[in-house]
Amino acid sequence: MKLMVLNGNPDVANDSFETYLKELSGRLESAGHTVTALQLRDMDVRYCIGCFGCWVKTPGECSNARDDMGTVCREYVNSDLVLFASPVVMGFTSALLKRVHDRLIPLLTPYIRFFDGESHHVSRYDKYPQMGLLLQPEEDTDKEDLAIISDIYRRDAINFKTTFTFTKLTTEPVEEAVNAIDGV
Repeated sequence: MKLMVLNGNPDVANDSFETYLKELSGRLESAGHTVTALQLRDMDVRYCIGCFGCWVKTPGECSNARDDMGTVCREYVNSDLVLFASPVVMGFTSALLKRVHDRLIPLLTPYIRFFDGESHHVSRYDKYPQMGLLLQPEEDTDKEDLAIISDIYRRDAINFKTTFTFTKLTTEPVEEAVNAIDGV
């Protein structure tokens, strides 16, 4: 399976998160998976300004920001599973991961259809990767925080006509995350 890890850790000093991801990637590669890990803090990813140019001017591609999101989007659509990985910061994923998440909108079209009684975008591509979430909880992160974060990604998976497969925490053994990915 081809996996992409979007590492949304903004803090280079957060060694425990980095160590967890390195061990996870190593175990997945040893199990025969191909892992592409993108260190988002080292990439030039600008904010979405909501101009809709990615739908109108340059369909499927941001018309405003010439940054590294083209690479992210190409890797995204060519993966079987994307792991959104982030420390929890003030009850949500890091702003860095959120910025990348927002910038995936060109991968959909501006057209809307009803799906299970709800309005959702029409897919630009035939297939999208499954989605997983890896979170490093803060000291005061509670079950409600985790449920809200997971639900937002689950809802996003519906828009991308794919499956949200799991939420795992870095407080759990790495083997549990490996098993969740192997079970996809």
